[in-house]
Amino acid sequence: MKDKVQISRFLSYILRHAPESIGLTLDDQGWGEISTLISLAQKNGTPLTLKLIKDVVETNDKKRFAISEDGLFIRAVQGHSLKTTVDYQAITPPKILYHGTATRFITSIFDQGLIPNGRQYVHLSQDYKTAVNVGNRHGKAVVLTVDSEKMFSEGFEFYQADNGVWLTLSVPAKYLKIDENE
Repeated sequence: MKDKVQISRFLSYILRHAPESIGLTLDDQGWGEISTLISLAQKNGTPLTLKLIKDVVETNDKKRFAISEDGLFIRAVQGHSLKTTVDYQAITPPKILYHGTATRFITSIFDQGLIPNGRQYVHLSQDYKTAVNVGNRHGKAVVLTVDSEKMFSEGFEFYQADNGVWLTLSVPAKYLKIDENE
C-alpha cells in the first residue's frame, strides 16, 4: 500500500469517516495524533510512516489534509461524515458557487435542494472545472450554479475549508439553476 493514492484514500477514510475502524480517537476538531495513527495503521496491515504521511499531505492535489503547526497531529480539512466541530469561521462567499453532481440526481435536488447526505456540509466549488470533475465521479456530470450572494444576504452562512472547498449546511432549490454551459 505504498502508492500515495491508496494512502490518501486510507487517510480520507480514517480521518473523515471511521477512525474507530483502526482504534484511532480524534478530538472534537478532528485531529488525531500522528504517532498513534502510524502505530494503529501498521497493526491493521497498512504500512504507514511519518515520511509517507508528510508526502501525501504536501502533494495531495485536493489538499485534503492538514498537519498541526507542532507536527504532532493530522486531520482531514473537510468532508467528514463523523461529527467534528472543525472551527470554520463564517465568511462572505463569492457571488456564484458551483456544485457538480450526476444527472440522475437532478430531480431529487430540485425537489429538496442540496443536502449534506451523511456529511456535515454541502460542498461547493468556486470554479466550474472543479464542479465538472466532481460531477463526473458520480456519473454523467451536470453543474449547478448556486446564487450564494442571495443566500448570504438572506442569512445563510458559508465557510471555506483550508483546501478552498466552500461549505454550507444546505442549499434550498430556489437558489439553484443548471449552469448555462450544460
